[in-house]
Amino acid sequence: MSDLQLRHLTRRFSASAGVFDLSLAIPSGRALALLGPSGSGKTTTLRLLGGFESPDGGNILVDGEDVVALRPEQRRFGMVFQHYALFPHLDAGENVAFGLESRGVRSAELHRRVAEALALVDLAGFERRRVAELSGGQQQRVALARALAPSPRVILLDEPLSNLDPALRERTRRELRALIRRIGLTTIIVTHEQEDAFDLGDMVAVLREGRLEQVGTPEELYQAPATPFVGGFIGRGSWMEGKCLGGGRLRLAGAQWAVPDAARLGAEVPVRVLIRPETLRFARPGEDGIAGTVTDRRFAGAQAHFTVTLPGGTALEVASGPQAAVVGEEVRLRLLEGGEGLVRCFPVESA
Repeated sequence: MSDLQLRHLTRRFSASAGVFDLSLAIPSGRALALLGPSGSGKTTTLRLLGGFESPDGGNILVDGEDVVALRPEQRRFGMVFQHYALFPHLDAGENVAFGLESRGVRSAELHRRVAEALALVDLAGFERRRVAELSGGQQQRVALARALAPSPRVILLDEPLSNLDPALRERTRRELRALIRRIGLTTIIVTHEQEDAFDLGDMVAVLREGRLEQVGTPEELYQAPATPFVGGFIGRGSWMEGKCLGGGRLRLAGAQWAVPDAARLGAEVPVRVLIRPETLRFARPGEDGIAGTVTDRRFAGAQAHFTVTLPGGTALEVASGPQAAVVGEEVRLRLLEGGEGLVRCFPVESA
């Protein structure tokens, strides 16, 4: 297991495309997911790590050793490509052996390491299986076994679940998560899917236009987004314009709300406020609250997601029981007790 650090890593393609001054630290044996929209710099970062792209500046340190000047094969990084890059004319064992043979491993040692790598990904005895005979999840594990066979210091996974259908994707994600934990190698995962990032990464780094917006646990990103972009990109939520009144109170849509996050901002500060669907509830008869009309309802099993439109046109999303309201109903909304801590305030100039 190896400690991995990126220090001020930079690769410019244009003023807004590339990776800019990226610094991250991934402890030995941990998994970091790089998450962001298309063009955020995720794949460029992975290519810089793998040695397939040369940086304009910065360092990549593995256990304190700067590997920027090393060729890909000298870095001892294992790479699993988005479409696995398996050779269809070779069987599973031959695919795994390919990287070992290029390093001069032969005969009995080759067979032993191939078998060990396949066993590590729960494919013991699959050496003679043709690629076409394997499911998508099994193909992914063969690609992972090929990356693991040379005993890499770090594993790089490029959109590992992107070409799987939803049912297979969920099952394969569980299997991959278990494998990553069991193998215990320092792992970098590139994905644009939040669910994949949250499931696979111990930590998640959110990138935007080549720059790091925030790094933290999935819970930290959801509950305490550092920027409006992270707040809007992670999870579901509604935005309202409001004003801090001081003492941890907000004025929103003519009502006052007690919100702990508002306490860090001064009085009379205009803010944009992020409200998660599960922090709102429908007021009971006789209770006051923000008035609106239910304009949409989306059934989601144990819960439904309601859209409540306020008189000024602002739409709020509310998660509640499927029978809590009907489309067209006039309702009032209140903060759910205990949900105040999820409401985040951003000064208008930063938003």
